[in-house]
Amino acid sequence: MSSIIQLLPDHVANQIAAGEVVQRPASVVKELLENAVDAKATDIKLIIKDAGKSLVQVIDNGVGMSVTDARLCFERHATSKIRKAEDLFTLFTKGFRGEALASIAAIAHVEMKTRQEDDELGHHIIIEGSRFVSQDVAVLPKGTSFAIKNLFFNIPARRNFLKSEVVEQRHIVDEFQRVALAHPQIHFTMYHNGSEMFNLPPSNLRQRIVGIFSGKTNEKLVPIQEETEILSIQGFVTKPEFAKKNRGEQFFFVNNRYIKSGYLHHAVMSAYEGLLKDGCQPGYFIYLNVPPHSIDINIHPTKTEIKFDDEHALYAILRSTVKHSLGQFNVSPVLDFDRDSNLDTPYSYQNKDAAYPLIQVDSNYNPFIDQKQERTATGTNFRPYKNESPSWESMYTDLKTDTETLTGNFNDIQFENEEVTSSLFDDQPIATQVHKTYQIHRKYIVSPIKSGMVIIDQQRAHQRVLYEGFLTSMTVFQASSQQLLFPLNLYFSSGELQLINELKPSLVNTGFVFEETAADHVIISGVPVNVTESEVSIVLEQLLSDLHDGIPESSFSQNDSIAKSMARSLAVKTGTYLTEKEQENLLNNLFACKEPNVSPFQKPTFITVSVEDLDKKFTV
Repeated sequence: MSSIIQLLPDHVANQIAAGEVVQRPASVVKELLENAVDAKATDIKLIIKDAGKSLVQVIDNGVGMSVTDARLCFERHATSKIRKAEDLFTLFTKGFRGEALASIAAIAHVEMKTRQEDDELGHHIIIEGSRFVSQDVAVLPKGTSFAIKNLFFNIPARRNFLKSEVVEQRHIVDEFQRVALAHPQIHFTMYHNGSEMFNLPPSNLRQRIVGIFSGKTNEKLVPIQEETEILSIQGFVTKPEFAKKNRGEQFFFVNNRYIKSGYLHHAVMSAYEGLLKDGCQPGYFIYLNVPPHSIDINIHPTKTEIKFDDEHALYAILRSTVKHSLGQFNVSPVLDFDRDSNLDTPYSYQNKDAAYPLIQVDSNYNPFIDQKQERTATGTNFRPYKNESPSWESMYTDLKTDTETLTGNFNDIQFENEEVTSSLFDDQPIATQVHKTYQIHRKYIVSPIKSGMVIIDQQRAHQRVLYEGFLTSMTVFQASSQQLLFPLNLYFSSGELQLINELKPSLVNTGFVFEETAADHVIISGVPVNVTESEVSIVLEQLLSDLHDGIPESSFSQNDSIAKSMARSLAVKTGTYLTEKEQENLLNNLFACKEPNVSPFQKPTFITVSVEDLDKKFTV
């Protein structure tokens, strides 16, 4: 029998490796940005076209590469970061994976320009699908420029699996923000389709966070800092009142490398215990510095998950640090520098005792003596009191005459008699005067029917009613809107604002009126009829949370997703008391829907219990 195992050609092996390294354009952005940081660059530019499908270019002013390094960097398992296996446990750099550039070159057109500071000329290399096309010398500025064009040009199946431009751009922005937050001392700029999205000059950590997540972020931040023998912690957490439904602004950095850790996230959440509303998530920007030998960063292909030697101690330190900072924020006094200095106690009166007021009593006062007599207070300062008004007997002298006159006049008045009935309909039997619906545990509504009774889940039923109402408004374009007396000014991050702009046509069809959309906020002057002013921010936050992973490309699917999200936010919650009229309205509106049996999320809205089922419960 002939052998069936054979070695793969290099270009096939590189394409397979590329599938592990390059999942989407954001993967290329991450590798190139980290290489630029490791090259000691102080100015890094990221240029994107068509969400990275057409072009991903990173330009830095780092140390550059020699002609030999420029060729070797595209070979598999070639790296400048490690020399022996032990170096894997003492890494301070980021992009040490030798197959990164080789994998990128296998599935794209790569153009690299690089020059070292001491060289007069640089090197220009073009590679297409792992094949070297040209290598020339050129006059170039110091640093390196990587231009990745036509990603996945030779793997159309992988290219077809890419999401829409909005989704892919959001992933690129996420990677850019993570690298920029880890290195506030570097100047980062990002351009997409010729327009500038970010321009982040060198600054401190707080300014970098504010520069990325809009100006209102500064009001939310609470600083944290702790130095121990095991690790050092610094960064910021957000105030509890600014917690959101989604988990967008949550960042952990270990030795300036972004990571994801559910264990550390739980430590932060436990520090917020009792301070957050149900379902809300706080934001945090936490930087941990630990000895490199105490962590293992090779447990995940993208290096976003690491393993700590002493996780329990790290958990306890992080939890106590965040809790201590939140405690300091809640109990810190407010310094009022504008108080009136006239209210301060003069220094000359600080050591003096307070003077008690003296009370003087007129011992000769008798309320029962004739008021016409003059009262004199011997040895007192009371002035004599004279009552010049008539005596009290004079108030009743003419009462008898007036009463007789009134009595005579009343005797001449005739009153119209009217028969009073006990109810509007006397012939209505008492047995029919019963409630049609009942609310149980403020969760279910029970209504009798001929065959038994129907039990309705009030939250799911209201979701179905709202869902069909919003969907009708968006498809028929006849949504009603109520104008706000004072427009709402809502602040969002750049990624959230981009998502809102994509959803704006559908939101307008539901009844929202956008007066202005700026770089960091939106102004809303009108809302749907069934949305109150206080619920606008809740609805938009829930919508951003539900559509964070991607917006459906078709208009119907997009409208369906928005209607589901808004119905979930605005539906009456479990535990809400409903009056009898509200119960009946919900019941009637539910069975007027096209599909009353299930909620928008395919869960039953009601069940029926027949009399026979009840009889079986009572049989012995």
